[in-house]
Amino acid sequence: MLGAAACGSEEEPATTEGGVELISAGTLTTCTHLPYEPFQFEDGGEIVGFDVDVVDAIAADLGVEQEVIDIPFETIQSGEALNAGQCDLAAAGMTITDVREENMDFSTPYFEATQALITPVGSGLDSADALEGRRLAVQSGTTGAVYAEEQIPGAELVTFEDLALLLTAVESGQVDAAINDNGVLLDYAADNPDLEVTTEFNTGEQYGIGVRTGNTALLEQVDATLARLDDDGSYDEIYTTWFGAAPGEAASAAPTGS
Repeated sequence: MLGAAACGSEEEPATTEGGVELISAGTLTTCTHLPYEPFQFEDGGEIVGFDVDVVDAIAADLGVEQEVIDIPFETIQSGEALNAGQCDLAAAGMTITDVREENMDFSTPYFEATQALITPVGSGLDSADALEGRRLAVQSGTTGAVYAEEQIPGAELVTFEDLALLLTAVESGQVDAAINDNGVLLDYAADNPDLEVTTEFNTGEQYGIGVRTGNTALLEQVDATLARLDDDGSYDEIYTTWFGAAPGEAASAAPTGS
């Protein structure tokens, strides 16, 4: 793999008709971290999800195909993967923060999110105060982990590398509860009746698609596609596919990731 990376770094970037440079000709390479259902996850050997559909539209507007690469989230949010030429953009259910904006350039926001708490049904853990002395799972490198450190000081934080491990810890009783973005936790609770989302913390987060700092041509295309999706109603269609209703509408059913 190191040899392939070294050879790849010597190649001239491919350029689309619109002047956007891509690391591989005919391909928009996306870095993400799996699983993060319903934003990106593997289903039947294929990576699917809300973010995947959004970036597919960006790729279509560029006249190329999307390829998704699964890498550690820390490598994404630090900007390392983009700077090293592993991918053209990052779409990983990633909140725009001041720290991350130092590492990459972000698109206009495309998704509203907040932090939430998931616990076994009937736990009674429905507030930060209720977590005093309890074991609280957080995902490494996430805004949920930062929120827990700053706003839930009475909990014992237990860090996990990814969402799947975090949720397994709640189910198995390794921890009392877990904090993460509301979209993924509501989706998981809908399919796992032994767990419930007991509260949401109003953090007012917005997701963005990241590109290497200074990659203006690609960023402009990302923003143009996001604007098009909003204008022609495609965004609402994608949103409804994965969350059961358009933004701002009450879902008639639980969020769906499959």
